[in-house]
Amino acid sequence: MRTHNDFRDEFEVAARLHAPDLVRIFLVDDHQMLRDALAARLSLAPGVCVVGGAAVHDPLLLERIAALRPDVVTVEIGHCGAEPGQLLDELAGAVPGGHVVALTECTQTALAVAAARAGVIAWVPKESTVEHLIGVLRAAGLGQASYPAVHLGEVLRALRADVRRAQERTGPLDTLSRREREVLASMVEGKRRAEIARELSVSTNTVRTHTHKILTKLGVGSSLDAIRIAMSSGMRPSSASRTRRQL
Repeated sequence: MRTHNDFRDEFEVAARLHAPDLVRIFLVDDHQMLRDALAARLSLAPGVCVVGGAAVHDPLLLERIAALRPDVVTVEIGHCGAEPGQLLDELAGAVPGGHVVALTECTQTALAVAAARAGVIAWVPKESTVEHLIGVLRAAGLGQASYPAVHLGEVLRALRADVRRAQERTGPLDTLSRREREVLASMVEGKRRAEIARELSVSTNTVRTHTHKILTKLGVGSSLDAIRIAMSSGMRPSSASRTRRQL
């Protein structure tokens, strides 16, 4: 029989998980022992709470994250493969309004630059203390960035160069990334979000994120307006797409 204390404990846990000032964390790392140990340690710290964890290549990774809606997702970028940008984009798409933090053994500045370009808000070496990690997680929950000094200079130089290149372009589509152009081209083709996601091998949340970025960069409020700008800039649906529409 459940006692009054059992109900009280469950109520306290539920209240803590939904506290407005609590940063909810999801850990992405292929090493389960590390995830479990870190989750246990973070559970003792005020202001943060681990709501879940999974391996980088877990087929249900994005679904788990989307269901739990954490404020911050930590990821071992060294487990993401040679091109981490796609997974980082997908993680960002799975946590609208949330943030991604690289918690990693990697020391390459080039990877830190790639992470920053993909929207990773902070970079924490695994050799850091737990106290430092907790501070970064709390800050990330507030939208505050943090990169080690050894990487920060190159990260800022690369991002400034990106801004300068974007400013030097004159066409309305020149500010879009390669993947954003692919999504916009599919929108011009009249494809729905699920179809675009399937063809690009990404989640629908990722397509939603790309669409939002496209609208922001083009300075428009709807997908229809974005399509109009794309077509006025020379982007056209394929002949196969036009034939399909006529049928």
